[in-house]
Amino acid sequence: MNILIHDLSYEQFQSLFPDIYNDVYIISDTGTIQHCIGCFGCWIKTPGKCVLKDGYGNMGALLSKSEKLTIISQCFYGSYSPFVKNVLDRSIPWLLPFFKIKNNETHHKRRYQNKMQLAVHFYGNNITTAEKETAKKLVKANCANFYVKNYEISFSNSLKKLCGKVTTI
Repeated sequence: MNILIHDLSYEQFQSLFPDIYNDVYIISDTGTIQHCIGCFGCWIKTPGKCVLKDGYGNMGALLSKSEKLTIISQCFYGSYSPFVKNVLDRSIPWLLPFFKIKNNETHHKRRYQNKMQLAVHFYGNNITTAEKETAKKLVKANCANFYVKNYEISFSNSLKKLCGKVTTI
């Protein structure tokens, strides 16, 4: 299964991707997502599942079924948009609360063993060189934390140009 997380409006998404494939699970802003409250309930109380009841509590299990995760996000100071960041924060149940050392860095152990590819497509007017460098480092760090081997990252100044880059959902 492929997963697409995006922060586009419904109209923008439909105009850019009118023929999206049926095997793509689409996560978009419905206005119902709550912020991660840092309670660690997804590790202690309900292992693997967020305790918040808003429809986004299954992110860990959902990622465990993903072969490819595609993210479309406006670039906010070299990071994801607030909605996309929130979805990724709510995906922490994908990992276990236990640690291991990898390349002299502390990382969480994996809960699931699937191998996932990642494609991140940032868009926005006047994305600076510094923002691009920050975003590249962020995506690389996300790959380490999510055990992603293959990834791609792109930047577009307009949604029209973005559409041409998002070819492998």
